[in-house]
Amino acid sequence: MPVISPENISDHIGKEVGVSEWLMIDQARIDRFADVTEDHQFIHVDPEAAKASPFGTTVAHGFLTLSMLSRLAAETILILDGVKMGVNYGFEKVRFVTPVKSGKRIRGRFSLMSADQKIPGQWSLKYAAKVEIEGETKPALVAEWLTMQMT
Repeated sequence: MPVISPENISDHIGKEVGVSEWLMIDQARIDRFADVTEDHQFIHVDPEAAKASPFGTTVAHGFLTLSMLSRLAAETILILDGVKMGVNYGFEKVRFVTPVKSGKRIRGRFSLMSADQKIPGQWSLKYAAKVEIEGETKPALVAEWLTMQMT
């Protein structure tokens, strides 16, 4: 994670700040997510039934893909020097563009859209986040993601 001073954060607005490593989304991960969320729809957990779906195989839950943003961002987003805590603050918008098929790898691509100091030591950072699927032309999802960092 790149550590930068709050005084230099504006230099990064409008720029890509990082691309994560690839991460495997396999059936075991999809099944564990289904168990936690109690969403066992066949397109996620039944490979035989999913063969007859438009996807031809099982696919990750959209919310699984979205929840992986935290993991994908961990190695890429900007950290303000002296940060004591960072939190997920929500989303302006999220679109699930392409399903992630079981056995595919994803990665995150992040660009800083804005950085605002709300009160002294409390920064709101908005990222354009894209989850790419290896070998696919369209992303799995695109989002405007809000984070908060306290210095």
